[in-house]
Amino acid sequence: MKEMFADLHVHIGRSENGKPIKITAARSLNFANIAKECADRKGINIVGIIDCASPYVIEDIENFLKTGEAYEIKDGGIIYKDKVCIILGSEIETSEVNDQGKTGSAHNLCYFPTLADIKAFSKEMSNYIHNITLSSQRACISAYQLVDIVEKYNGILIPAHTFTPHKSFYGNCTDRLSKIFKEKFDKIFAIELGLSADTYLADEISELETRTFITDSDAHSLPKIAREYNKVLLEDISFKELLMALKNENGRKIVANYGLDPKLGKYHRTYCENCDKPIEGEPPITECPYCHGNKITMGVFDRIVTIRDKQESKSPCNRPPYVYQVPLTFVPGLGGKTIDKLLNHFDTEMTILHKVSQDDIEAVVGEKIAKTIIAAREGKVNIQAGGGGVYGKLTVG
Repeated sequence: MKEMFADLHVHIGRSENGKPIKITAARSLNFANIAKECADRKGINIVGIIDCASPYVIEDIENFLKTGEAYEIKDGGIIYKDKVCIILGSEIETSEVNDQGKTGSAHNLCYFPTLADIKAFSKEMSNYIHNITLSSQRACISAYQLVDIVEKYNGILIPAHTFTPHKSFYGNCTDRLSKIFKEKFDKIFAIELGLSADTYLADEISELETRTFITDSDAHSLPKIAREYNKVLLEDISFKELLMALKNENGRKIVANYGLDPKLGKYHRTYCENCDKPIEGEPPITECPYCHGNKITMGVFDRIVTIRDKQESKSPCNRPPYVYQVPLTFVPGLGGKTIDKLLNHFDTEMTILHKVSQDDIEAVVGEKIAKTIIAAREGKVNIQAGGGGVYGKLTVG
């Protein structure tokens, strides 16, 4: 068994010929560049690219395979340079009816073992989505219905960024996933936490005790890949091996979740739209204490306090640790040129974050930056909570 790093939620901004895929993502985010970034700079062994149902991206994948740099394997996935396994995925927005009988929406991560599977999935989903070429488009079906379509093409479904106030199940659709998936809830064996939540918050909801937690970047640019990621114990890199890890089967498992402290997330605390700032204080906050208005976006922390059914967060004994990880792009005073210098010397970001000593870093970029990186690695940081779409702020010292 080997320990691998996996980031299962990376977007594509544009196709190779410049066609828009994820409108809000960087143009440099295309299929080939993601593969190269994971192999050459990030040190990510498994990457889930979740815009592969777009016909434009499917064409790019077919052309990429023709170059000989990558190839499909029997156990599922595309192998690049014998370093990275690319898992083909699609993020689908489903139409839900929330607990108050109002229409809500949520994002679902759907992963497939082969290009043939996701091509067939794309063709069927074009019956439910107005523009299948674009990422995360609204489907006129529910997640309950989507599960069967995903299974039809040998895929799996994982609820995306499950607690965020926009486009998520707990955030704006329901207080229990079992209400959405009903008798199919057993088919949902993993959930994605999202940047503003962690294991300790999620384990205040009892129905999640038997579900695997994954932490992913939801990257909208190349540098943001591996902003959050998972350490996975596998025999090798493939869809089949990853699936066993997500199900905790045959010794395969998630051994650690690496993510931002939730306070750094964009939606951790409730945000007042009038005052244009996050609201600190005892959760849940339903009214701004400054302007006394109720034009607020409820934060993840406040939402979990509202819907939790456990008085204390007690994780099951097999739950892996959640490690607060500060990626290089979040380290104060660390600019692009310095990051490039570090990567040129130490090869990948995973090496810098997990293996390199302070003395080794200091020899390359000096004492001040080395101390900052190690302080961030060891959690010796101060954080001002984020909210309303604005990241939290981090200072060291």
